[in-house]
Amino acid sequence: MPPTGDTASDRVLLITGASSGIGAETARQAAEAGYRLVLAARSEDRLADLAESLGGPDRAIAVRCDVQEWSDQEAMVKAALDAFGKVDAVFANAGVGVMPGFQAESPEAWRDMILTNVYGAALTIRASMDALRESKGHLVLTGSVAGRIVYPGSIYSCTKWAITAMGEAARRELQGSGVRVTLIEPGVVDTPFFPEPEPITVEAEDIARGVIYALAQPDHVDVNEIVIRPTAQAE
Repeated sequence: MPPTGDTASDRVLLITGASSGIGAETARQAAEAGYRLVLAARSEDRLADLAESLGGPDRAIAVRCDVQEWSDQEAMVKAALDAFGKVDAVFANAGVGVMPGFQAESPEAWRDMILTNVYGAALTIRASMDALRESKGHLVLTGSVAGRIVYPGSIYSCTKWAITAMGEAARRELQGSGVRVTLIEPGVVDTPFFPEPEPITVEAEDIARGVIYALAQPDHVDVNEIVIRPTAQAE
């Protein structure tokens, strides 16, 4: 059920990294629950197709956003407010990964990942914080099981440890504002994130259900962390 005092059809959810994988599946499930959607990513064509499939401009808008760019993030939130008048929830989901190993990838690939996964998420919080305070809304961040344990040579894991800390830092700053903060921590997921198929996975739809669950709790309930692993995943 939607949070008390409101209905899902009145609520606006903004998703970064919305063009594929967990972001796109969360958009589909949120649309089914009645949310209006602001879909943001760098992939404009896929975004536009997804927005149209979820009801078009009255129900879902597509906004090109490179989360590494502050001006894009500001424009994204402005587009949400211009279209729907408010933002009730933000899912900071944009992220990329590289191969583990301190010598396995180029420094440029590291830089792009760190700027997307860490700096980009921080900018999303900064850009949306006033709107979330106004709506007494909900901030959701995509962390990872990799942000709870350390994988050998994984700079990606380091970025997700940063997200674990960022979620708690945001929760503490927003304490007393009515804004809730949830960290979603997937294990191995069958999404385009992985260049090769993984033998043990959960599906993007499984993670999306976790996001919708957190959003659906009554306003006085803040689900701070949800870890979702495949049953057979050891770590």
